[in-house]
Amino acid sequence: MRIVLVGPPGAGKGTQAAFLAKNLGIPHISTGDLFRANISRQTELGKLAKSYMDKGDLVPDEVTIAMAKDRMEQPDAENGFLLDGFPRNVSQAESLDEMLSTEGMKLDAVLDLEVPEDEVVRRIAGRRICRNESAHVFHVSYKKPKQDGVCDICGGELYQRDDDSEETVRKRLEVYHTQTEPIIDYYKAQGLVVTIPALGKVEEVTGRAMQALSREAA
Repeated sequence: MRIVLVGPPGAGKGTQAAFLAKNLGIPHISTGDLFRANISRQTELGKLAKSYMDKGDLVPDEVTIAMAKDRMEQPDAENGFLLDGFPRNVSQAESLDEMLSTEGMKLDAVLDLEVPEDEVVRRIAGRRICRNESAHVFHVSYKKPKQDGVCDICGGELYQRDDDSEETVRKRLEVYHTQTEPIIDYYKAQGLVVTIPALGKVEEVTGRAMQALSREAA
């Protein structure tokens, strides 16, 4: 199957992508992993992306698209893939359609992980990270440390990253609503969107997604 996974920050896309890809026997293709791999291998695309990132600029769509195309052409993606973080906007979605059409392929489904905005803020703003190299993660509501501000595992100080503050989370949500959410309507017009309620335990959400995909494949 060829699947795109979408949802707001904090919806659990990375976690669900890993579980779903394993269950379906297809590679999980993450934009973040693509960038890191290309930069670490010092590919031409990696060097180009890094040149923008070093200046604090956004990497142009054409560079991201070229990385994604190269990854989707690898042998392990021959029978399908799960895209996480790409496409990020309608322009990228159109380019993905063109790429697949050229190869005589198409997407099978677009999974939209649905989480209320207040829950997104609660999930991200409640995270606390250990300052030690281990960087263990806790949460003020869902995974409380035994002692406030102290890592259960190594005794390091727990802190809230700047990226996890409520103000920053709400700004990230604004960007999501403006740039990424429109791709849901784009794919709805193609009849590809399957909305998955993403509240509950990880395995429950994975189960809902697998059931929905089974229906799509039937």
